[in-house]
Amino acid sequence: MPSANRYDITEWPVGDPTDDVGEVFNSIIADIKSRQTTDKPGAVIYIPPGDYRLRTQVLIDISFLRIEGSGHGFTSSSIRFNVPEGEWADLHELWPGGSRILVDIPVVDGAEESAGAAFYVHREGSPRISSVEFSNFCIDGLHFVSDGSGMHPENTYVNGKTGIHVAGANDSFRINGMGFVYLEHALTICNADALSIHDNFIAECGNCIELRGWGQASKITDNLIGAGFKGHSIYAENHGGLLITANNVFPRGASSVHLEGVTRSNISNNRLHSFYPGMVVLAENSSENLVASNHFLRDLEPWTPFLGIDNGLDDLTGLLSISGSNNTIVGNHFSEVIDSRHIRPVGATPTIIRLVSGGANFVSTNHVVAVDVHATSGGSAYEAQVEALLATRVSDDLAVSTVTVDAGSAGNTILDSGTDAQVAMNRSVNAFRATPTFGP
Repeated sequence: MPSANRYDITEWPVGDPTDDVGEVFNSIIADIKSRQTTDKPGAVIYIPPGDYRLRTQVLIDISFLRIEGSGHGFTSSSIRFNVPEGEWADLHELWPGGSRILVDIPVVDGAEESAGAAFYVHREGSPRISSVEFSNFCIDGLHFVSDGSGMHPENTYVNGKTGIHVAGANDSFRINGMGFVYLEHALTICNADALSIHDNFIAECGNCIELRGWGQASKITDNLIGAGFKGHSIYAENHGGLLITANNVFPRGASSVHLEGVTRSNISNNRLHSFYPGMVVLAENSSENLVASNHFLRDLEPWTPFLGIDNGLDDLTGLLSISGSNNTIVGNHFSEVIDSRHIRPVGATPTIIRLVSGGANFVSTNHVVAVDVHATSGGSAYEAQVEALLATRVSDDLAVSTVTVDAGSAGNTILDSGTDAQVAMNRSVNAFRATPTFGP
């Protein structure tokens, strides 16, 4: 028999889900609260495949709620918007699909960031809200808008919209199998405990994953992620025990992983790709972290609409920059594949790993490939990017500093992560063993 605790948005008698699914969600949540006053098993809200416009923000203030669809529906809006409009008629599809929420909340200048969120999760009091799940549907911000830069409005990554904003302390939330596209902030979660962000497709958003406030024992795993040039693909602050593993991070984000005040956490087995320096940043005394077995690729933007865009950092920043102590950086592969004519500042030697401040960091057995290539570009995002990724033609070596230790960092150990000529540091206050070289 059907369960009273399973709802279908297309069968609920209040509101029209194609006109304003937010009204439908809020009515269903009100019904759950009115029925579950003592025993609270929670409920499932199902979103069938289809397009559902959201004009009213959904407020979630109950635990044990699962919102699920039947397809994450991601497809590239950026590629579509950069195809001449006269060619749209020949495209197989124009919009993302699956179970799709179309975020159409009016954005008011000066409003709080959370006001533009499709799903706003917040509850005061004790216990903190727990076990809210989002699964297998698409949240689509529809369009970006002009930011005054003169760029094509659809390429600015700005629209004031957020997919999911969790404002207060929470426990055991799950975001699995979701699609997020064309949102200025895809997923913003504050004060998380035992959070799981797993197997999502989060791309073409200004910022993808932001863990704010503080948190512990959470994981970001097996996601496909790619932010815009103004924002972070993965950002976390004041977290302990955070696991960032097996993610495939696409280029164009201002950073792939940016951590502030994060301790005793793992960044491991990720494939990280960026068009800019500052790919992974451990800042604000991020300490006792493990950065291991990641593949870093830094190359140059090949797609015509974004040529000339950068994140404001120069090549002395490092692909991995660390301000903190007792971190372990082992067994990573770095590929720096750039055109030396684009190095900034002009004539500088690019840095791969940079220890900015702190001390007692352990850097060992990291492998760096650095080549000077003649950069090309193209009008097709897919073809230009794939061609750049697969190119392994013989190129000139590029001189780099594999490890640079600033004067503000001391007591570090650097082993087998660069030749004697490739490591720049004060060897009277840091330990060093060079990678062997050929010849006498």
